[in-house]
Amino acid sequence: MTALWTAAEAAAATGGTATRPFTASGVSIDTRTLEEGDLFVALKDVRDGHDFVAQALAKGAAGALVSRIPEGVGPDAPLLVVPDVLAALGALGVAARARTRARVVGVTGSVGKTSTKEMLRTVLGGQGRVHAAEASYNNHWGVPLTLARMPVATDFAVIEIGMNHPGEIAPLARMARLDLAMVTTVGAAHLEAFGSIEAIAVEKASIVEGLTPGGGIAVLNADLGVTPILTAAADRVGARIVTFGTTPGARFRLRGAQVARDTTVVQAEVAGQPVLFKVQSAGRHFALNALGVLAVAEALGLDLGMAAVDIGHWQPPAGRGARERIVLDPLHDALAFELIDDAFNANPASLSAALEVLGQAQPQNGVGRVAEGRRVAILGDMLELGPDGPALHRAVADHPDLAKIAQIHCVGPLMQELWNTLPRRQRGLWVASAVELAAQARHLVDAGDVVLVKGSKGSKVSLVVDALRKLGQSTASETRRG
Repeated sequence: MTALWTAAEAAAATGGTATRPFTASGVSIDTRTLEEGDLFVALKDVRDGHDFVAQALAKGAAGALVSRIPEGVGPDAPLLVVPDVLAALGALGVAARARTRARVVGVTGSVGKTSTKEMLRTVLGGQGRVHAAEASYNNHWGVPLTLARMPVATDFAVIEIGMNHPGEIAPLARMARLDLAMVTTVGAAHLEAFGSIEAIAVEKASIVEGLTPGGGIAVLNADLGVTPILTAAADRVGARIVTFGTTPGARFRLRGAQVARDTTVVQAEVAGQPVLFKVQSAGRHFALNALGVLAVAEALGLDLGMAAVDIGHWQPPAGRGARERIVLDPLHDALAFELIDDAFNANPASLSAALEVLGQAQPQNGVGRVAEGRRVAILGDMLELGPDGPALHRAVADHPDLAKIAQIHCVGPLMQELWNTLPRRQRGLWVASAVELAAQARHLVDAGDVVLVKGSKGSKVSLVVDALRKLGQSTASETRRG
């Protein structure tokens, strides 16, 4: 077991009092995923983590970070007692950052944060020891948790930073003491709390406030109407600015992206010099994110050729464009459909990108009950868009790739706005909840189809993904991600 925190180190970092010595090899906030040797952090959320301390210790936790001795736990248990557990987790994260020489990259954006974080994990991991969160831990507890888990011997750390309301990003960025800050894009996400794209850009730009003075780098998307807001914020803190995008003058400029079934060939220029590389996933948006990742690699002084090769090993996380083949009959391999699982998050920009990927997908003809293979979209509500939400859902009908989609099923009251706008030939089912559509799974697809499932996490269209998977078996050896 590699020691991450001793009781004495954790007590010094948090100002807490340890009941007895212990050595932790990890940090956990959830007994369901806790591993033996973890320090269990008893956060209070929907449930009070103190109610699970006894269970965590029984499962093999090395100790628990608490604000009181919980019921059912003896005074001789390995506890670190602090006044406030969340504040102590933050202090632990700050101490972890201070004791490592890692170069820390912060990633924010309305779309593509998690996918870009995973691309960076792959690329940076090819040239050093990299640390990044396993999940989308990007909020007021996720960022300090990611930092607290960082080993001392880390070369690169990637910290995803998100927000729902104004004023959230800058404190988390300052906690992480960033060497480099990246903004993937700015779009109509969380409009309910911000009111305008410009206000969202101001919040996203505040990530540069976490850059270390005198040597910070900002990697920014050059293609946005609000790019001047981003660059102005970076200028104010004296950051070196590196741009990526399709815009002339961007240091990393996308010149073309040829999308095939499970591959995107990217033609780009770096400071005017041609670069060609491949992303093993279908989607122009992935090509742009990959170009931003190469910009990060160059800014950190890494080997750009190695980075371009390594980016070809990346695959999207589950729920964010993962692509797989579902065989409906194990005795007839051709009786299968392709599933694009993009059910974790949705806003107008990410939905537009997903529909473009579906529009470029190639169904198979002559293998199902219907002679022609179809493109099928299952769309859940895009949430937190404020008063413009209904209009933004209706506007999906104007997407240039929508005409290529044979059938569109809609979930939720907001997506009913789109469903009412669709021509009858494309209208599938409209249901109020994902549970209702999941029950109809076997009627939604046929062999040869390519099926996209997309929606905000709160729309729960992941239930439809699960139901579709249960119609057959995912062939791991032939899984495709895009």
